[in-house]
Amino acid sequence: MATIERLTDESRIVVAGHRGYKAAYPENTLLAFEEALKRGVDMLEFDLRMSKDGVTVVIHDDTVDRTTDGTGSVNELTLAELKRLDAGGWFGRSFEGLRIPTFAELCELMAAYPDTLLNVEIKPSEQARAIADKVVPMLEASGLLARCVFTCFDAGIIAYLHEVHGVKTQGFPAALMSNFEHGEAGTYAKMWAVGLPMKLLTSELVAQMRSLGLLAWCYCPDDEEQVDYALSCGVSLMTVNDILPALRRRASDRIAAV
Repeated sequence: MATIERLTDESRIVVAGHRGYKAAYPENTLLAFEEALKRGVDMLEFDLRMSKDGVTVVIHDDTVDRTTDGTGSVNELTLAELKRLDAGGWFGRSFEGLRIPTFAELCELMAAYPDTLLNVEIKPSEQARAIADKVVPMLEASGLLARCVFTCFDAGIIAYLHEVHGVKTQGFPAALMSNFEHGEAGTYAKMWAVGLPMKLLTSELVAQMRSLGLLAWCYCPDDEEQVDYALSCGVSLMTVNDILPALRRRASDRIAAV
């Protein structure tokens, strides 16, 4: 079984599917995750929120409006109400009938892919700490915790994950985070890795983040030119919407190394 520690070897290209295979399938659905897994991504990135009745579900937005046929805040809908929504038809008629997955359902899927890592993004919300308190024990019980890094744009949640749960975290540059604490014992000291958006990505920024002892990753290089640029900046892990360009580059590098 793979563990998250393997990412400290930055000599190999690592491809993470952003919300699954987001470019071709409805994001954060089991189908999007399955299609990314079948194509051989090294990692899945996904987003967690909590339903009104305290169930952790996989969805990006704080409302269901964009990615389902319903309306309203995720945390004001029960799991039963969320499960009645169509989470695929907005993307295309052939995907009608897909449902918002629970985190437990995603964990069940991952059991068949022991070498795939997980980037667990907890969305900033009043429920974020409660989500962390729920999912860390779930991951430990299912044998998945060693494969996980935890992400949040709220530096307070990064600190909570680091200090209370002792897990590895991925944050972002200070300007992109809320509640960021500067200084030697601040937010960067509680991060294991940093996610750099393509619009900010430079080799100088990668070097700066590495000087702080952080692994430097990026999101989202979705064509060959962007993939090549990201690699030229010194990044090895790429979180992508379209997994194919990065997977092709990974495959060509492996062939060249033989």
